[in-house]
Amino acid sequence: MPLTPKGMATRRRIVEGAASQIRDQGVFTLRLEDVMVRTATSKSQLFHYFPGGKDELLLAVARYEASRVIDDQQPELSSLTSWAAWQKWRDKVVARYRAQGSDCPLHTALSQVGGATEATRAVAQELLDRWQEQLAAGIRLMQSSGEIGAGLDPDREAVALLAGVQGGVLILLTTGRSTALEAALDVGIAHLRATGRGRHREGAPAAVESG
Repeated sequence: MPLTPKGMATRRRIVEGAASQIRDQGVFTLRLEDVMVRTATSKSQLFHYFPGGKDELLLAVARYEASRVIDDQQPELSSLTSWAAWQKWRDKVVARYRAQGSDCPLHTALSQVGGATEATRAVAQELLDRWQEQLAAGIRLMQSSGEIGAGLDPDREAVALLAGVQGGVLILLTTGRSTALEAALDVGIAHLRATGRGRHREGAPAAVESG
């Protein structure tokens, strides 16, 4: 049976409270009792919305954090209509991951819901699909204005850029340094820019003449 607006609000309050609890104390020490106190929720309410208990709640937290990854990049991610807009998106991604450092709530939640299960893979795939679709949409918009070469496959280019970002994030989570993430974004965007008709404009890489 679909939830009522009040029920949806209660469920969301529980998920947000659990997410905050994980950020504050980590997933290993998460107790349902603490979530109930934090969200002013009774045990019967919590198990009404999450009959699978802690594992089901953690999966809901993972979906919530996955949505935040996309939401935190807006409105820049959905407005990649100029090179200035791409730079703003790049800067926002770097700033977000610099601020969170090695403490990634999404990574923590996904890694603790029974490992690489079908459910966690589905959450991760949904996130990556949404991210790729918006990057590909930006590439298509730039192709329509000639700023990116028409011969490029937007979906393939978006996957490559996203793979670079994820690799950079993984290195940041391991070392606490954002240099790899910055390099992945800069090289990926420079590659796209070098294919368009505006590649020799101010700020674009200049061609090297052979002697």
